[in-house]
Parts: sequence; C-alpha cells; structure tokens
Amino acid sequence: MGTDPIPNDPSIIKKLSHITTATITTVLLKKGLRNVWIRGAKPLSPGLPRLIGRAFTLRFVPAREDLATPASWGAPISTRAAIEAMPNGCIAVVDAMGVEDAGIFGDILCARMKMRGVSALITDGVVRDVEGVLGTQLPVWCNGYAAPASVTSLTFVGWQEPIACGGVAVFPNDWIVVDGDGAVLIPADLINDVIDACIEQEQLEGWIMQQVQAGHALPGLYPPNEENKARYEHWKKTKNNI
Repeated sequence: MGTDPIPNDPSIIKKLSHITTATITTVLLKKGLRNVWIRGAKPLSPGLPRLIGRAFTLRFVPAREDLATPASWGAPISTRAAIEAMPNGCIAVVDAMGVEDAGIFGDILCARMKMRGVSALITDGVVRDVEGVLGTQLPVWCNGYAAPASVTSLTFVGWQEPIACGGVAVFPNDWIVVDGDGAVLIPADLINDVIDACIEQEQLEGWIMQQVQAGHALPGLYPPNEENKARYEHWKKTKNNI
C-alpha cells in the first residue's frame, strides 16, 4: 500500500549516529526548514539510544462507528497488515492526531515490530499495555499511554502515505533521527547536504566549547564574528595537518 520502502543506507546511519537532534534542527533552520521536530513524541522510558532510519508511515483518522470496530483488526487495511510490510531498520512514524485516550499499539503489536527488526516507534499518540510494551524492548517515543483500544477514538486508514505527525509533514522514506530531545525529520532529498552541514556545525560548536572552557566571553564567539571565524579556520587547518 502506498510508497515502497527504501532500505537504509548504512553510511548515512553511521554519520548521523554522532549528530544530535539539536544540531540537526539548527542546520535545517539555516536551510529554511523550521517545522521538523515531532511534537508529543517523548521517550517512553529513560536512556533510549539515538536511532536513525527511514520513515515508514501509518495514518489514523477520527473514529467512524461503522469502520472503527474490533473486527477491523483483521481487515486487509489494518495495523496488523501494516506491520507485516515494515522493513528491517525502518522507524515507524504514526499519525494518531495527538489523541491521548486510545492506545494505537499494545504489547503484541510492538513485539511483532521488534521481531521484524523495526528500529523504533514514533507517534504523537499513545500506547496501551505499557508494561508489556516496555517488556518488548522496542524503543518507543510517544505522548503517553492509555488503556482503551485505538478503535474507541481512531480509524486506521493506511500506510506509506504522507502523514502529519506531531504537526510535521512526514513523507514515506524521509529520514528520522530520534534521541533524548525527541524525533526530528530530515527530508530524503536533503540528506547529504544536511549531513555535511551538521558535521561542520558540530566541529564548530566543539571549538566554541573549547573557547568557553578557556574563559572566552560569548559575544562575538557564539555565533562567531569575523575574527573568531578566522581563528576557527586556522584551528581547523592546524588540526587537519596534524
């Protein structure tokens, strides 16, 4: 259904694994993209690692009584069918419209996602069977948890289509980076430019941190003025020549 998944590129994951979501949002802001941080997606448990993967999208709409029934769980268009289409290494991104009174996934569905090699679940909604979900060890970023089933408030309508998750437009196969600060989207077509800019940004901020620790004042340093830009470029050349 919808767009075919694209496999992850291990070289991209390796590069992004050293880059924080804070740096990514700064770089995207400089490129004119302000709305990339998925609201409501918070780590379900502390200490989750930074994860990177292509988005596999799922979409719910408001419940309609003739469609949102327990019988729908066995339909061809269902969360169960969507999970079986998820490729290894993807990050499932679910548009649950920010609904907080119905859990979109519980322990059994999360266990199946873990078995299929899904890297993480990201949603602006909530999960149910929270203790069981934690037991699956599937990394989850969500807006909390609730006992009622999804069909009490939501109707599942499809996967691998453009969605709005946490107020962010997410297209299938966009890149997602998620850490303790939450989940950030990188448009697929911009990934290489963003990575290059992020590597430079992290190196610059590392140098600025050194200057701060050496006692330098922030004005003219962060962001750097022309004098400090020149100092940074000199440091970078010296560093690269070692």
